[in-house]
This record gives sequence, C-alpha cells and structure tokens, in this order.
Amino acid sequence: MPPTKPYQPLIFRLLHGITALLVIGAAITGFLVYDSWDGRFGRLAVTLKNREFIDIHGTFGFFFLPIMILFTIYSIRVGYRRLIQADSFSNLKEVGKPIWWYNLQRFANTLMLISALFALLSGKFQDENWLPQGQLNHPWYYAHLIAWCGVVVALALHLLMSVKVGGIPLLLSMFDAKIRPDDSPKLWSEKVKNWLRNPHW
Repeated sequence: MPPTKPYQPLIFRLLHGITALLVIGAAITGFLVYDSWDGRFGRLAVTLKNREFIDIHGTFGFFFLPIMILFTIYSIRVGYRRLIQADSFSNLKEVGKPIWWYNLQRFANTLMLISALFALLSGKFQDENWLPQGQLNHPWYYAHLIAWCGVVVALALHLLMSVKVGGIPLLLSMFDAKIRPDDSPKLWSEKVKNWLRNPHW
C-alpha cells in the first residue's frame, strides 16, 4: 500500500508555510544583494547595483521577525518532538535504521530553526548604507553572509530529510486544505492557554 498522507495541524501549516515563503524570499533577495554589491567570493553577475534589492531584502526581514518568533515558540512548545531530543545523539549509533533517519531529520529541523534565527539576528545589525558605500568588511555583514550559507544548506537538508522520512505524502500534507473539527481556529485560544500552563521544557 502507498504511504498515507499525514495530517498536519492547521496552525503549523500556516506558520510553516509563511515562514518558508519568507525564508526563501529572503535567501533569494539576499543573494541578489550580494551579487549586486559584493561578489568577492564568487558571483553570477546577473544583476546591476540596485538599491531596491536591499530594500526588498530588508522588507522580508521586517515581516520575518514576528513570524519567526511565533514559529519558534510553536516549534519548542508544541512541535518539540520534531527537534533534537535527549536521546538523539545516542540514537545516531543505529545507522541505517528508521530511528537513525528520524534523528537526522530532527537534526535538520533544528539546524533550519537555528540558521534562520541566526540570519534574522545578524540581519538586524546591518546598516542598509554599508554596501552602497563600499563598506564590505563589517563583522556583522560577514556574520550575515555566513548565516545566508547556513540557511541554504539547512533548507536543503530539511527538504532531503523530510522526503527521506515521509516521502511525497509528507510534503503534500503541508499544502492540504483539510481541517479537522478539533483543529478549528475557534479552539486556538484555549489551546494556547493549555500550552502556557503545560510547557514542555
């Protein structure tokens, strides 16, 4: 039998979907900014120096901040089973077994979360005038470049591990429009209260 499509909570689908769009948009525009104004470590030279790329990249970062705060809280308090567990390192000894792949997925998920937070943090210390003025050696700019690389690598690992563990059904479940009665937005306020009363750390 083909694997069944798992059900993802609606709030997770929304937060994950918005976060994914913002991460991908920020990564693309971040590369365009680098390709336009820097390019010291290699470039495609597909763009001209355009201040609008900096503004668009900053806009992604602006909207990314509140969404990432919400998604991080949700991931730690509700979706913590998808992240690194206390026994994750010991389970890495089970090479090739299902638990090994599940743990690699948890590592990939955790790396994706940390990389996105690092990119967001380092981005907040940027000055939009640095690159147009040719100031390319600020420590926080280097940190943001490293964060961009981390996000790209983490995103690739996140997708690969998700396909390996859950296959296409898992990916499709993130776009499912189905909503179960116990997952109705009307119940979210009560669920939030329960999460706050019963933290998982």
